[in-house]
Order: sequence, then C-alpha cells, then structure tokens
Amino acid sequence: MKSHFLLLMLFLAVFACNNTPKEVAPPPASEVVPTPRQVSYQQMEMIGFIHFTVNTFTDKEWGMGDEKPAIFNPTELDTEQWVRVAKDAGMKELILTAKHHDGFCLWPSEYTEHSVKNSPYKNGEGDIVKEFTDACKKYGLKAGLYLSPWDRNHADYGKPEYIEYYRNQLTELLTNYGDVSEIWFDGANGGDGYYGGANEERRIDKLTYYDWPNTIALAKKLQPDLLIFSDAGPDIRWVGNEHGFAGETFWSTINSDKVVIGGADTEYLNTGEPDGNAWVVGQCDVSIRPGWFYHAAEDDKVKTPEHLIDIFYKSVGRNGILLLNLPPDRRGLIHENDIDSLMQFKAMREEIFSENILAEGAKAKADSHWKKHPDYEAAKVLDGDFETYWAADEGKTSGALEIQLGSASSVDHLVMQEYIPLGQRINKFEIAVKKGDTWENVASGTTVGLKRIVKFDEVSTEAIKITLSSRGQAPTLANVEIY
Repeated sequence: MKSHFLLLMLFLAVFACNNTPKEVAPPPASEVVPTPRQVSYQQMEMIGFIHFTVNTFTDKEWGMGDEKPAIFNPTELDTEQWVRVAKDAGMKELILTAKHHDGFCLWPSEYTEHSVKNSPYKNGEGDIVKEFTDACKKYGLKAGLYLSPWDRNHADYGKPEYIEYYRNQLTELLTNYGDVSEIWFDGANGGDGYYGGANEERRIDKLTYYDWPNTIALAKKLQPDLLIFSDAGPDIRWVGNEHGFAGETFWSTINSDKVVIGGADTEYLNTGEPDGNAWVVGQCDVSIRPGWFYHAAEDDKVKTPEHLIDIFYKSVGRNGILLLNLPPDRRGLIHENDIDSLMQFKAMREEIFSENILAEGAKAKADSHWKKHPDYEAAKVLDGDFETYWAADEGKTSGALEIQLGSASSVDHLVMQEYIPLGQRINKFEIAVKKGDTWENVASGTTVGLKRIVKFDEVSTEAIKITLSSRGQAPTLANVEIY
C-alpha cells in the first residue's frame, strides 16, 4: 500500500508540473515609456500650489520688483495649516512659490537683499521655505518649489551674469531643504521691470538665454530623483491652459523638438502626440480663485465644489495630474472660504467613487488575452492591482472585455487604467451596457492613459462591454472600476 501511495503522489506531482502554465514573456513595451518615478508621480492624482509673496500684500498678480521687503508681514503665518488643509483635501504634494517674477525670495538667500531676511516677518529671522518643507515632512506630503526664471528686481536680468545668479539660488533651494519632489520652471520671458532701478523693458531670447539644458543638468545633479516641470518637461509638462483641463484626446508623449520653454504651442501641449519621442506627464494647473495670489475682493469668487469636480474629470479623468492653487491670505493662512469649498469637493469625490460595484464579485472575460496565458487574462482588470493587467493577444490591435456585474445595478461612471509602464497605446474606446439581449452604447472616446473617468447617464444593467483599439501593439488595461 505504501509503494502505491508513493507512486500516486509521484504521478500527481508530474501531472501538476505538466499542467502548470509556463511563464511567457510579457507584451513588448512601446518605444517610449514613463520612468517608474513618473508613474508614481501621476498616481498621486492631485497636488497643491501655494502662491505667496509680496503680491499678497500689494494686491497684484505680478509684482514689478520694486516692492519694499517691509510690506511683507503676515500676522499669523502657519505653513502647517497649509499642509494640513492640503492633506485633508486629498493632496499628496505641495509646491511653494519660493520666488515669483517680482524676485522676492521666501528664504534668506545669500545672493540678494530682496528677501524675507529684510522683512518684518520674525524680525528678519524667518525662512518660509524651511518652515514649508519641514511642515510637508511632518505631515507626509512631498514638497515642491517654484523658482521663476524671470526676475523683475535683479539688475542683471537679461545679461549672462543673471544666469549664474539664478543657478546659485537653485543650488540653495536644492541643497539646504532636504528632498524636493518637483521644481517648477515658469515660462515667463521678460518685459517691464524695476531691474535694480533701471525701470525698463528687457526682452530675452527664449531659445538660448537661460541655457536650460545646463540648468536642468545642475538640478538633476543636485537631486537625481527630482522631477522638473516646464512647458517642455523633461519630466512634467504644462497642458497649455490655466483652467485645469487636459485635452479630450491626451497623450503623455510629445516630440521634444516641437516645444520650447516659454514658447510652446498651447494646443499641441493640450493633446500631445502619439508618436512623440519623450514621455512627459501632463500637469493641469488651476487656481481655486480667479487669481493665483490672494485678493480679498475674490473671497466670494472661490470655485464651487461642482466646478472643482468638473475640473477633476477633465484633468485626472483625462490622463493628467491636477495641480490646484490655494493662495494664503495676508494672515498667512488659507482662507476659510477656500477650505469650505475644498472639503465639499472632497466629499463629492468620496460619494461618487466610494462604492466600486466590481468589489462585490463581478466577473470579466475577453475575446483574447496575451498568448492565452492566465497572467494576462481579463480577470486581472478586477483585482485592484495596478501591476497585473489584461493584454490582448499577440498580433491584436483591438480587444473587447465583457464584465458581468452579477445582478442589475445602476451605474453612471466607469474608470479605466491603461498599463502605462508598457506605454500609452489605446486611441479609441467604446462602452456599452446590456439591455436584455442587446448592447446599447453609452459612451465613447479616444485616449485612456493612466486614468480615464467616463461619466454617462445613469442606467441599470447586469453587464458592461468595453471595446478598445490601439496603435500598433496590443492594448492593455490594468484596472476597471464601475460606480
């Protein structure tokens, strides 16, 4: 009996080995793909901007550069309040305007007197950049900094000497304040200014003056994990407007030869290019108020929660990341009206996206999957793991997934996530719901990318079908959610 048992066990072991699916190579990646750092950055979905400088006290949007540091005197400045508000609203990073176009520095830069060190704030002993980065670290948010290339205060702006000054200040910010997640290079390119008392207009050659390649190389040398924002990236790009909207069709890839910092085609930035040679995450910047800096006259013009959720759909829901500006007031605090709208906006998101119907045991099937291997079957879109994904079979440039909900459910939102570590490929999708024995189309679109949120009229159905087409290679989906 013992020998028979051993033979049976050996037979079962051999049978199991012969029937265990062998590993197969995953679908090949596209030629241009994001870095892991870019993927994790975009997965934050929503980050915040803090615009705060002398403009807050002059009631201007752009300072001339002739402001006296003595006017900068916040009475209750609390960077921890900024960070707590941002975190409570669901943000994962904050970016501070360390220096705007007026040239006033929120840190005691050793290279200029036009800074907080000559203001009444903390009797000239304050360092708001340090307070800000310390607060971000305390509450677990990433810290980013904005350093305007244009300086309407500095006497050497427009001359070669200014570039050395700019890089010296960049070095201060990336050396003295710990890890910086993102540096923001604005596209402003000169004009009227104080310029050390010259009070004149100065124009620069936006193609050559800043010598951006070497400035970017310096930043990366100082902090290798730093992500850089500008019109042209190299890591994160502007979407061509300040309304917070990515294009209805939005590719993360662009042709780097077609964009210039401070002089890019805004329509091009708002759509990208499927055959672009660089992956540059699209960042959708917008202020919660009409202006970027605080103005008391705008206290009743704060964007409503309904307006903010519309922006969310058109930024995060179109393969972008939302950058929402929260300008502190003259106290140095984010205003109560802004906080109220933010918290209602958060509550709306939670109400809409709190109950994923798929969490209750839905099933998925597809018309094909990669080399018929279970690692790439349709069920992977339902497991909630971004690192597992469905892929259409080898040689396919289209695919259809059918998701059975198990029982009739009322739905009006569908979320799709492409597995972008292999590249962005989907250029068309259609969504249909089952009505009896027929399928009824409820939505269609073009690109998907990291996240596409599709909103449609509420409908009751037991099944949803997603049909996808891609450019050149097998389409992939890592995640599907239905609300």
